[in-house]
Amino acid sequence: MKITFYGHASLGIEIAGKFIIVDPYISANPKASHIDIHALKADYILLTHAHQDHILDVEAIAKRTNATIISNAEIAGHYSKIGLKSHPMNHGGSWKFDFGTVKFVNAIHSSSFPDGSYGGNPGGFVIEGEHKNIYIAGDTALTMDMKLIPMRTKLDLAILPIGNNFTMDIDDAIIASDFVECDKILGYHYDTFGFIEINHEQSIKKFFDKGKDLMLLKIGESIEL
Repeated sequence: MKITFYGHASLGIEIAGKFIIVDPYISANPKASHIDIHALKADYILLTHAHQDHILDVEAIAKRTNATIISNAEIAGHYSKIGLKSHPMNHGGSWKFDFGTVKFVNAIHSSSFPDGSYGGNPGGFVIEGEHKNIYIAGDTALTMDMKLIPMRTKLDLAILPIGNNFTMDIDDAIIASDFVECDKILGYHYDTFGFIEINHEQSIKKFFDKGKDLMLLKIGESIEL
């Protein structure tokens, strides 16, 4: 399993020869100007919620690649109406795809499309594939629901928002890593704009002092599990 950071909350995941894009907000992010969305491979696009900084490049990527959009029922329905392939989900449900099993889990946030229309309830994803399991939290506050995840799935990596203001901060993310029982963390949703800028060294040290590993990838950088 290979995971690439495309900036903000955008990820590329390669599992079992399939390519997944998560929350593509790339073309309008000046920090990701070296990432060409027209060169990205995508068999699936996972969307945690409908905010513009998570769906901006969905249509461009999906129309070019014919990728299947996986999200809550409202977001999936929205894209189905404009002719794109989609797979609707809702909280607590899971589905076995050709790359692995995806479960849609709770997140505490808001969700609306850029025009203000209803975007359903926000969520996160637990993905089990290639004998590796990851949790993509999406935009969320710290929530006790995270404690449910390790009751079903032993995680190899938790991908957590750490930018504060709109989501958890570093200290809450440390607690979240305790809740999901995973000490290997990939941080995201930080530094894109002023409200969510973080101190990298201080953030890494706070995790390290708790016996945890916080990874802050450069945009375009990858890790393999």
